[in-house]
Amino acid sequence: MFRFVKRFTAKEDGAITVDWVVLTAAVVGLGVVAVAGLQGETGTVSDRTAGYLDRQEPTANVDIQDSLP
Repeated sequence: MFRFVKRFTAKEDGAITVDWVVLTAAVVGLGVVAVAGLQGETGTVSDRTAGYLDRQEPTANVDIQDSLP
């Protein structure tokens, strides 16, 4: 059993896989943090835009030629 553990710890076959898993987890974590940080600001902008559009009066039957000089 001791010889098995010694050989197992000496192998480096999966080291690259572990590195990539850690690197990918870090990138995903940074993405989640970035989205969480921007979520509040984009909500504010969309609320203000919705409020502005709600206050606008629609114009119907307006010919664009009437507004040209």
